Amino acid sequence: MSRPRTIRVDLGSRSYPIRIASDGLAGLGEAVARRTGATQVAVITVPGVGRRYGGAVMRSLKRAGLRAHRIDVPDGDATKNLGQVRKLYDAFLAKGLDRKSALVALGGGMVGDLTGFAAATYLRGIPFVQVPTTILSMVDASIGGKTGVNLPQGKNLVGAFHQPSLVWIDTTTLESLPRRDRAAGMAEVVKAGAIWDEPYFARLERNVERVAALEPEVLIPVLERACRIKAEVVAEDEREESGVRALLNFGHTLAHAIEAQMGYRRILHGEAVAIGMVHAARRSEALGLAPAGTEARLADLLARLQLPTEIPRYDRKAQLAAIRVDKKKVGRQIHYVVLRRIGQAETVLLSPGEILPARMARPVRRGR
Repeated sequence: MSRPRTIRVDLGSRSYPIRIASDGLAGLGEAVARRTGATQVAVITVPGVGRRYGGAVMRSLKRAGLRAHRIDVPDGDATKNLGQVRKLYDAFLAKGLDRKSALVALGGGMVGDLTGFAAATYLRGIPFVQVPTTILSMVDASIGGKTGVNLPQGKNLVGAFHQPSLVWIDTTTLESLPRRDRAAGMAEVVKAGAIWDEPYFARLERNVERVAALEPEVLIPVLERACRIKAEVVAEDEREESGVRALLNFGHTLAHAIEAQMGYRRILHGEAVAIGMVHAARRSEALGLAPAGTEARLADLLARLQLPTEIPRYDRKAQLAAIRVDKKKVGRQIHYVVLRRIGQAETVLLSPGEILPARMARPVRRGR
């Protein structure tokens, strides 16, 4: 068991702590009560996560004197839609949730996005707490207040900024995570180093297999630094007004297009991001922005995690159509995140055709 580590996301009156430890969920209830001031809580989760950790969460909330309800939603990113949000509103009303209520998102990034959006919009906004149970949600989706749902045309096209009151990370929940999901989450860890911190990226190159194996002495410091990077970026540019926060979208333009084309099935978000990052690094070199070898260094690290690094066989017209509805669109161009080098990123305006040239189509190649 490690001592808890706390990171502050500094946003003035909207500031909140990220707590990282491996000491279980017993203290969660008191923290939720203290941070939200709620008297009633609804825990949103998926059945598998609910079976493993729902009991501990519910007991902790009730010990803290909170009336607690559990609401399960179907697993998978296809659940992140307006129809499911409406079902949540109906459940909240049936259970009597009011302005003194709060939500707890127990699960991965889909659960956090869906719960956060419901919290942002129900009764014009109620508090919520993130309890991420995947690497991806721990280091990325749970931090920063971006909430949203998908439309058939694209990912996260409806959403709101709504900061959580608390992010409670218990690394023991990762032990039940399938290997593929662990690897997919590591794509966001790699992204943090690629855009912000070359020494951190180099540390991952030395230890990535040990991190993926959940060795606590390397896992917790790596997660902590990834969370600090996200917190630093969010504190500097909460609503993507200066352009700094847009750097967190590295790899995501193409990733979202791939996910949309696959109907948000068959590929995990982190796998799509891995493909998108390698493609962005390749485009960075081709445009003369990054030194030779940038793509190879990034692709090698992702391959060691057994993540895909090449675009799957695809209908280019369909992917271009998905890119054209990217949230970062300005007129006919996209604010596309490129690398200047490992550890330094920026955005450039490119057309969809420049992002995805026909000559760059390649068959999928999975990591070794």
